[in-house]
Amino acid sequence: PPPPHPLPPLPLGAHAPMSRNLAAAVAAACALVIPACIHKVDEGYRGVYWTGGRMQSSVARPGFHLKMPYLTRFEQVQISLQTDRVKNIPCGTSGGVMVMFDSIEVVNQLSEEHVVPIIKEYGVDYDQLWIFDKIHHEINQFCSSHSLQEVYIDLFDTLDESLTSALQRDVDKYAPGIIIIAARVTKPVIPEAIKINYEEMEAEKTKLLISTEHQKVVEKEAETERLKATIEAEKLANVSRINMEKKILQKKVYQKIKAIEDTNYLRHQRAMADAALYQATRKADANRLKLTPEYIENTMYDVMKKAKKIYFTESISNIFGIVGEDIPDVSVSSSQDHVELHI
Repeated sequence: PPPPHPLPPLPLGAHAPMSRNLAAAVAAACALVIPACIHKVDEGYRGVYWTGGRMQSSVARPGFHLKMPYLTRFEQVQISLQTDRVKNIPCGTSGGVMVMFDSIEVVNQLSEEHVVPIIKEYGVDYDQLWIFDKIHHEINQFCSSHSLQEVYIDLFDTLDESLTSALQRDVDKYAPGIIIIAARVTKPVIPEAIKINYEEMEAEKTKLLISTEHQKVVEKEAETERLKATIEAEKLANVSRINMEKKILQKKVYQKIKAIEDTNYLRHQRAMADAALYQATRKADANRLKLTPEYIENTMYDVMKKAKKIYFTESISNIFGIVGEDIPDVSVSSSQDHVELHI
């Protein structure tokens, strides 16, 4: 058979529209694929991936990463501290009174090494189960086992700690890796009529507290006055004791000085007496030595020379028998054997 007739060649420039269409198609595909491939993980988060519905064990750190578009799903999981707020939690007390907790905040954190098992077991919204739903359960358990007085006043200050402990106890058992940092519970809303009663009761308690504090102040003031009086009395007693001791000491010193003076005076008087005795004794001894006949005769002559009148009688007693006459200065009595001179 004759050879087939060859196709005529395309005119020059016929390939240009085809190339432009292909380039446009590639550009459009890239515009759709590239954004789906590139994704970002924020700081404080970790990226997890699912391929064909199966979760991968790898975890992406903060930064830009690539993934298979339309085949791989990507989610960010927060590992920094986060606060979950649970609002409008109704509960009934053991007495049947309905109260409402407006808001309960739970500060929690997911540890990095437990990201994959926690997300694989409970999903990205793991906190819905272990925080939000658990808060409702624990609050209702607490209210149902306590009276309104305990829920609203007596045990309210312990509710934060008890709620934190209950949440941590359950997640440690069933979902280790979730850390409950703290729980903050707002004051529950109670029926208005009961609230008015509590407000009146608080007002009375406040009055009683003020009265008690005033009584304490009065007692404290009285105690202060008593202490001041005691201190003043002790001070006066101490001053009196010191003055008394001072006087006693002065008396003792005076007695010692007086005793010394008396001893010195007695010693002096004894010395004076001894001196006088000695002088008198020596004088008597001297007179005794001087009392000689010659000395007596000499003394008689001296006296006779000084006398104005001299009487010569037989006895000195005859002189005093003379009436109207002056008493003689010197009298001399004589006898046949001797002459006596009387001065």
